Amino acid sequence: MKPTPAIRRATLLTSAAVALGLAVTGVSAQEKPKDHADGPAAAYEPSMTTLGQIQVEIPGRKPGDPVMTPAEFQKATTMYFERCAGCHGVLRKGATGKALTPDLTRANGFEYLRDFINYGSPAGMPNWGTSGELTEDDVDLMARYLLLEPPAPPEYGMPEMRASWKVHVAPEDRPTEKMNDWDIDNLFSVTLRDAGQIALIDGASYEIKAVLDTGYAVHISRISASGRYLFVIGRDAKVNMIDLWMESPDTVAEIKVGSEARSVETSKMEGYEDKYAIAGAYWPPQYVIMDGDTLEPLKIKSTRGMIYDEQTYHPEPRVAAILSSHYRPEFIVNIKETGIIQLVDYSNIDALKFTDIEAERFLHDGGLDSSKRYFLTAANARNKVAVIDTKEGTLEALIETDGLTPHPGRGANIDHPTYGPVWATSHLGDDTVALIGTDPEGNPDNAWKMVQQLYAMGGGSLFVKTHPESEHLYVDAPLNPDAEVSGSVAVFKVADLAQEEPEYTVLPLVEWAGIAEGQPRVVQGEFNKDGNEIWFSVWNAADLQSAIVVVDDKTLELKHVIKDERLITPTGKFNVYNTRADVY
Repeated sequence: MKPTPAIRRATLLTSAAVALGLAVTGVSAQEKPKDHADGPAAAYEPSMTTLGQIQVEIPGRKPGDPVMTPAEFQKATTMYFERCAGCHGVLRKGATGKALTPDLTRANGFEYLRDFINYGSPAGMPNWGTSGELTEDDVDLMARYLLLEPPAPPEYGMPEMRASWKVHVAPEDRPTEKMNDWDIDNLFSVTLRDAGQIALIDGASYEIKAVLDTGYAVHISRISASGRYLFVIGRDAKVNMIDLWMESPDTVAEIKVGSEARSVETSKMEGYEDKYAIAGAYWPPQYVIMDGDTLEPLKIKSTRGMIYDEQTYHPEPRVAAILSSHYRPEFIVNIKETGIIQLVDYSNIDALKFTDIEAERFLHDGGLDSSKRYFLTAANARNKVAVIDTKEGTLEALIETDGLTPHPGRGANIDHPTYGPVWATSHLGDDTVALIGTDPEGNPDNAWKMVQQLYAMGGGSLFVKTHPESEHLYVDAPLNPDAEVSGSVAVFKVADLAQEEPEYTVLPLVEWAGIAEGQPRVVQGEFNKDGNEIWFSVWNAADLQSAIVVVDDKTLELKHVIKDERLITPTGKFNVYNTRADVY
């Protein structure tokens, strides 16, 4: 019999605490503040890396403010932006994490804040002190910092964007045909996170064809509708436009769209291919529509506004996933904190039209179903998946995920032997995978329901993956504290999903990679164009060896290991064809 999710979560938290060695000087386990523990989800912190470099001043002091020097305030601000703002918001108004404004923090007091930062919580707050990430003095400093008014980083508008915009090769000076012998459709764009680069790797020979400088920690790579241009966006909000037709593909245009960002996309509707690009920012909360040939910024749209259900103003609704509709000339924009999915009609750039769909708060990532009509996206802190009908421009459904926090990436589409077409998502901090029916016409009784829950090898998954040509579903677990689990993937056979409790096969990818130093983590499977190989990143510390492991999808055996000193912290991988055609 399978343990219940509650038991599994409790066991997971216990194992994480043991793995992290939670021994605190002078404090016994019984004295630990109530409801504080540690889990692998705590490691998933979308840091605001570049905001930490901005110099800020202490806001006007008030009676009772803790004493803090300017140097201490700058250090605390940097730590907050780098470690906390991704969940609690730049202005501390709350997001995936709770609000930390002074009216709330002062009610709890210094000691409560110090202990909470030190020990964390099972809801996903990292144990910054007991894990060794912060020193005792750092924890003390952060507790005092949270009692003060938060500083606001500077805005970033059209003058700043245009100042950062560079066209290295004008459109008229670019090739009129492909000038290299690369198989572009089977090319992989691989994020080299800590190097601020991407690697372009040939999917047949596994040769690293080029390593290009980009923004810091590229979050995603997207391909233009024509397949010619590769767009990447770093967490520092820098967008690089790379021409894959050049003899030696390289950046032909670039721009910074803010201080912190996650998403970029291009227009794909017939008649508008490659006409526009769009990028969304975490700070400032906004998105910009750009010329598809040059990245010239054309229109900036702020996302500040009312939370859909409370109808209260939110100053920092960040832009998460952006997709391009195949049915209408629209961009689909997730506005995280307000719970709004905005359909942006780009058919007339001088008279943009917007449709605001009230979905659910804390919208994160998602992808299309196999028909490419329906967009399924996680409202992760609300434990729901929202479904948008991109053909009709309406909210189709809101699906409960059994109290779990979905984290799908783009998800995985499977032709289930019992339920027909389904879409899969894994969950932060839990070992389950939810399968949701996506065929309202052929399988109406199963549509927009969680029809099955799979149990994988352990909590801490970030991505699931399959391919139309594959008979398997792959589930990673890079955030699990157990090195054996984080260094492996679980593989379900699609035909076996008809069983009540399908078993899975474990592939020990770190062992196959032959990396002994550090705790390398396996993350984000990506198929080649033909769907007969799947690539996984073996992500190690920046000063240790990493690798990419290629698995034969038919036999589930090791096919190749890519090792190179240039592969510094490889994470996301994006096959050109699969990314362009939304195959997942």
